[in-house]
Amino acid sequence: MQDFYNEAVENEINEVNLREKLDKYFIHWKWFALSVLLCLIFAFLYFRYTTPSYEATTSILVKDEKKGGMLSELSVFSDLGLGGGSINNVDNEIEILRSRTLVESTVKRLNLNVSLLVEGNVVDRDTYGTAAVDVYFLNKTELFDEANVVLKLELLPNGSFALENVIIDEAVTENVILTSKKQFKFGEKIPTSLGVLVINKTAFYKKNRAKHKSSRIIISPLEIVTASFRNRLKVNPISKTSSVVNVTVTDPVQKKAEDFLNNMIQIYNENAAEDKNFISENTSKFIAERLALITQELDGVEQDVESFKKSNRLTDIESEAKLFIEGSNEYGKKGVETEIQLNVVSSLLDFIKKSTNADLLPTNIIATDGDAGGLITSYNQLVLDRNRILKSATIENPSVIKLDQQISSLKANVATSLRRMQSNLQIQNRDLKNQETLLNSKIGKIPVQERQFRVIARQQKVKEELYLYLLQKREETAISLAATEPNARIIDAAKANKIPVSPKKKIIYIFGLLIGLLIPFGIIYGYDLLDTKIKSRLDLEGKTQIPFIGDIPTSEDANELIKTDSRTSSAEAIRIVRTNLEFMLTNVPEGRAKTIFVTSTFPAEGKTLVSVNLAATFALSGRKVLLIGMDIRNPKFMDYFAMPNLGLTNYLSSNDIDINKYIIKHNDYENFYILPSGVIPPNPAELLMSKNVDKLFEIVKKEYDYIIVDTAPVSLVADTLLVAKNADTFVYVMRANVLEKRMLSIANTFYREKKLPNMCLVLNDTDSTKGYGYGYGYGVKSESKSWFKKIKNPS
Repeated sequence: MQDFYNEAVENEINEVNLREKLDKYFIHWKWFALSVLLCLIFAFLYFRYTTPSYEATTSILVKDEKKGGMLSELSVFSDLGLGGGSINNVDNEIEILRSRTLVESTVKRLNLNVSLLVEGNVVDRDTYGTAAVDVYFLNKTELFDEANVVLKLELLPNGSFALENVIIDEAVTENVILTSKKQFKFGEKIPTSLGVLVINKTAFYKKNRAKHKSSRIIISPLEIVTASFRNRLKVNPISKTSSVVNVTVTDPVQKKAEDFLNNMIQIYNENAAEDKNFISENTSKFIAERLALITQELDGVEQDVESFKKSNRLTDIESEAKLFIEGSNEYGKKGVETEIQLNVVSSLLDFIKKSTNADLLPTNIIATDGDAGGLITSYNQLVLDRNRILKSATIENPSVIKLDQQISSLKANVATSLRRMQSNLQIQNRDLKNQETLLNSKIGKIPVQERQFRVIARQQKVKEELYLYLLQKREETAISLAATEPNARIIDAAKANKIPVSPKKKIIYIFGLLIGLLIPFGIIYGYDLLDTKIKSRLDLEGKTQIPFIGDIPTSEDANELIKTDSRTSSAEAIRIVRTNLEFMLTNVPEGRAKTIFVTSTFPAEGKTLVSVNLAATFALSGRKVLLIGMDIRNPKFMDYFAMPNLGLTNYLSSNDIDINKYIIKHNDYENFYILPSGVIPPNPAELLMSKNVDKLFEIVKKEYDYIIVDTAPVSLVADTLLVAKNADTFVYVMRANVLEKRMLSIANTFYREKKLPNMCLVLNDTDSTKGYGYGYGYGVKSESKSWFKKIKNPS
C-alpha cells in the first residue's frame, strides 16, 4: 500500500514538473502566434514569387542480353548471326544517357542556351514554346558557346523590333552584339561577333505580341546550361531485373522539359545508329576489296585442279581409292576364309587316318556346298548303328561285320571327297592372292596422287570458303545498313506532370509553421539553457538540504507593507512564510521572544522586504513585534518607514542603558515597533562585537513576542556571523532571477557548519503566473504582467 502511495505521489510530481516546463512556453503564446504568422506570410510570398518547376518523364526499353531486353529488328536474320552485336548493357547505356556530350548535343539542337524571357514585377517568365518571336544564330563563331550576353528586345508597333545591350561579358568580347539601341526587321540577318542573329515571328506572334512586347534575350554559356540540365536530369532503371529505364528532368517550362527528353532520346538513338553505320560502311568497303582479290586467286587454283586430273586420268581420287581399298579388303577376307577351310580339311583328313570304326567324324566344320558333308553324315549314322548293336552283340555278329564293311568303304569315299575339296581350295586361294596383290599395287600409288591433289584441293577449299564467307558478310553488312536498329525503344514519350515538383505548397506551409514554432521555442529554450539563475523552488530541489518555508511572488508595489485587507499573492505568500516559521520556532521556551534573523547572500535580494513584511504580518496577528535594523552598513528601512537618523548604532556606541529611547512605534499597526539602524558607523564590526548587543537582546526578548532582525548579507561582511548566536532561526532570503545556482554552495556551507542556527530558505521575487498562485478563493485580483514584460523576464 505504501509503495502504491509513493508511486502515485511520484507520478503527481512528474506531472507538475511537466506542467511547469510546458507553462514556460505557453505563457509566451503571443510570441509563438506572431512568429508562426510571420513565417506563414514569408512562406506565402516565397510560394507566390518562386518559379515552379515541373518534372517530365519518358520511359525507354534498352536492349540488355542479361535482362532480356527487347526483340531486335534484325532478329529475322538471327540464323545469319545478325543482331547480336546491337545488344547493350543497361548500366553502360544509363551512363551514356547521363553523359555531358549527349546533354550538350540536345542543348545545341534545341538552342536552349538562347532564352527569351518576359520581364515581370518580381520574377521573369521563360516564354519557351509560346514566344511571339523566334531567336537563333547562323554561322556561329567560336565565341558563341562561351558568350554571356543579355539583350533587351522591344516589339515596335510598325511590325519591326528594337535591340540593345543590357549586359556585355567583356571577358569574352567587347561590343558583342550592339553598341547602341537599333531597329531591325523580322528575318533580317544581323551580323555580330557571335554569329548572324535572326529573329522571326512565330505562330504566337499575334496572340502574345502585347504580352511579350518587352522581353530579354539571354545568351548563356553552353557549358553552364549543359551543367544545369545534367544536374536536373535523372536516369534510373525501374528495377534490377528490368531493362526499362525512366528518364526525368525538371524545368520551369513543361514544354521545354518534354522537348529536351524527346530530343535527347532521339539523339541517343541517332548516335548509336551512326556508330553502327560507320562500322558497317568500313566493313563493306573492306569486303569488296577482298572479294576482287579472292576471285582471281580462286580461278587460278581451279585451273590447277583441272590440269592435275587430266594428267593422271582421275575423276575423284577419294572415291576410286575407296573402291580399291574395299576390293582389297574383300579379297583378303576371302583368302583368310579359304586358308581356314584348308586347315580344317587337312585336320579332318589326319583325323580319318587315325580313327577306328567306332569313332564319329566331326560335322559342320567344313563347307556344305560339296558332297563331303553328306558322306560324313552317312558315315556317322553307320557308326552310331554299329555302336548301338554292339551293346547287345559281339564283334562277330554278322550285322556288326556288315556294318564294319560299309563304314570302311564310306570312310574311303569321305577321304577322297576331302582331298578333292582341298585341291579346289588351294586353287581358289591362289586366285584371291593374285587379285589382292593387284589392288594393293593400285592403292600404293594413291597416297602420292592424293598428296599432290590435296595440296591443290586445300588451296581451292580455302579460297572457296573465304569467298563464300565474304559474300555472306557482304549481305549481312548490306542488311545492317538498310535496317539499323536503335539502341532503345520509346515506351512512353516525354510527358510533364501538371503538378509542380517544387515548390510544394503543403511542405512549404508546414515548414513555415514548424519554423514559426521553433524560432521562439529555440530562443526560450536557449535563454533558459544559458540562464544560470534560480527561478523557482524546482531549482532548489536536490541541491540543498536547508528547509524551504515558502516563496514570495513579485509585487507591483514592493515598498507597500502587508495590511489586514491585503489579498495579493505576495501578501498570501508572506502569511504562508509566517505560518511555516512557527514550525521552525517550536523549541523556543514560553515567555521569551522568538528571535528571527533575516539575511541573504548578496545585497538587493529582498531580505529587508521580507523582514518588514514578516514583522507586519506578526503584528497584524496581535503579537508584539520588534523590527531591528542590524544591517548597519547599508540600512534600507527608510524605503519603507519615515524615521529619524537615530537607532541601533547610537545605542551600541553610547553608555545609555535605555533602549526604548531609540525604538519607535509604527502608526498604522498597534503592536509594530521598530529599532532603526541609526547613523552609519566607521567601525560596524567592533560595534556588533560589543557586549551591548547581548544586553540589547536580553532586554528586548523580555518585552516582545517576536523580534525580527534585518542583518547584512553573509557573503560580503562578517557582521551577521558576529550576532548569529542571538537568533532562534535564520531566514535565508534568495532572490529569483538574481542569485545564481552555484551560489547555493554558500548557504549550504553555513547550514552544514551550523554557523547560522536553525536555517530556512525563502525564495523572493518569483513569477506568480507559474504554479498555482496564492490567494485562491479569497476574491483577490490576479496580479498580472503585460505580455512584453513577460517576454523580457520569461521566468
